[in-house]
Amino acid sequence: MKAVVVGAGIAGLVAARQLGLAGWDVEILEKSAAPRPDGYMMDFFGPGVEASERIGLYRRLAAVAYHVEAAEYVDAAGRPTSSIDYDQFARLAGGKVLSLLRPDMERAALAALDDVAPGRVRVRYGAPVSRVWSDDDGVRVAVDGSPDVTFAADVLVGADGIHSAVRAQVFGPEEEYLRPLGMRAAAFIVTEPLLNARFRNRFVLTDSIDRMAGLYSLRSDEVAAFMVYRDGAVSSGRQRPGTPRDRLRREFAGLGRAVDRLLELCPERPYDDVVAQIVMPGWQRARTVLVGDACGAVSLLAGQGGSLAIAGAALLGDILGPVASPDGISSALAEFERRWRPVVEEAQAAGRRAASSFLPSNRTQRFLRRWIIRATHLPGIDRLVARQIVGRIAK
Repeated sequence: MKAVVVGAGIAGLVAARQLGLAGWDVEILEKSAAPRPDGYMMDFFGPGVEASERIGLYRRLAAVAYHVEAAEYVDAAGRPTSSIDYDQFARLAGGKVLSLLRPDMERAALAALDDVAPGRVRVRYGAPVSRVWSDDDGVRVAVDGSPDVTFAADVLVGADGIHSAVRAQVFGPEEEYLRPLGMRAAAFIVTEPLLNARFRNRFVLTDSIDRMAGLYSLRSDEVAAFMVYRDGAVSSGRQRPGTPRDRLRREFAGLGRAVDRLLELCPERPYDDVVAQIVMPGWQRARTVLVGDACGAVSLLAGQGGSLAIAGAALLGDILGPVASPDGISSALAEFERRWRPVVEEAQAAGRRAASSFLPSNRTQRFLRRWIIRATHLPGIDRLVARQIVGRIAK
């Protein structure tokens, strides 16, 4: 049996590995020229922990995780206003929490392909998909080239993210499924030894209104930054002027010296994208199936994208891997969606709840957030906060 997986992100790599371990021949097509260096820090918990332990990936993830003691909110002068203890957060989230950079998660999943027999799974970078179609023998995927290169397979797995080309080709245009949450998010990494030493082992978040900048130290002299801000252009249909760096400098000026320094060093075109969910009536059609953000993006505000990517891809491998002939593909893909959709929908609901309070729009909302964080040590309040942050899925 043969599969083409489009997208060499977390979900695509894990799905390809599990199919390869089941004896499938797999081609992974990734439009980027190499593994992507950009991305933000994620809290890895919930169903992905169990899945990664079961498939033998957890030890690789734990090896590249960061030790975080606290998430600390600060005012423009750098004074703490409230903080979240990470040991307590781990208990609220079900026990195990890893703090991981998205690029590190992808590299760990890429290295795990070594567990598959040589030649069984092949990764092709710089291979953007130009066309997808089906025929009596399966699916065909064309990759841009001179001339285009075509791959044939029994199954096509679209794991190419929130702006999925496979989804657009097979299920329809993006605007039918993209649900913006009214914000944009940016992330970049800079070299800054002084800030690195100052903020080691903690997340630092600005306690600000309608925007929030966060930073954390990496293992070298680097500092990773992430920034979230309200996006009025989403509702108005306007295009924001300037480069992503220009926009970030306008939006985040005045949040303190540390943020100003990050903005000075910001690359011209950092990662900068809409905060949104993907909501679809169906994830599989004929011999094509979507997995990860391509079909069920929860948004970074839910904090579960990496966890769901691994757990969903592992489940797809469990169900599709044993299929020995094309006759069993459609029922296997339908079974995957039947079992996985309720988990994704619960996570998306948690993401929407988080979005409503993530960026306070006035001083009253900001005060309320401070009070809630400070009250998390009280019995009962901690469980309410856990539901707000992670939803029932973490249990």
